[in-house]
Amino acid sequence: MQYNITGGNLPVVIMQLEAGESVRCESGAMSWMDAGINMETNTGGGMGKLLGRMFTGESLMLNTYTATQPGEIAFASSFPGSIVAYQVQPGRPIMAQKGAYLASIGNVEMSVGFQKKIGGGFFGGEGFLMQKFEGDGIVFFEIDGSTVEYDLQPGQRKVIDTGYLAIMDASVTLDVEMVKGVKNMIFGGEGLFNTILTGPGHITLQTMPIPNTAATLYRYMPHPSSN
Repeated sequence: MQYNITGGNLPVVIMQLEAGESVRCESGAMSWMDAGINMETNTGGGMGKLLGRMFTGESLMLNTYTATQPGEIAFASSFPGSIVAYQVQPGRPIMAQKGAYLASIGNVEMSVGFQKKIGGGFFGGEGFLMQKFEGDGIVFFEIDGSTVEYDLQPGQRKVIDTGYLAIMDASVTLDVEMVKGVKNMIFGGEGLFNTILTGPGHITLQTMPIPNTAATLYRYMPHPSSN
């Protein structure tokens, strides 16, 4: 199976399927396809998997598209930004922000990924639950804005603002640290907590988190005057 990610800041991944090849996606993610590709909708593994997707912001059902003859199928991003392809390898699971999953090929299992530290779950900006992907295949993620990637060495830490984490190896520890100094907390504009990522492992950061963008746009929108 061949694929091409194109479209610049309004990206789409276009896949060329051979007869018998399949791609899985969340319901409603398919943008266009050739005739000769059949769709099957299922829970992707029973009630437990269905509830897990609900808690991590994904659609309840998954669609599997299988080609009966060579053809093209495309999945477009729902927000200006990037689409990235991640190779999932046996024994090396990855974690992603809620709602990032777009599509996958190969033998990839998606489940709820719990944070290793409770503090990181409640205050780190990514929520207590993330998406965990393991197996052998390729996962396509939607990224808010552009991507910046780092390989953290054992014990190496990266301090990031809320919402900028997109994907990380499951070997990376996520925790939080309170901003030091009362003046910094009140007037610094960075919130009360920073997210701390500690290696080893690979991390992908995003440059335009949707909540930050929405908050900025909200300031410029007209609002009804209150009486």
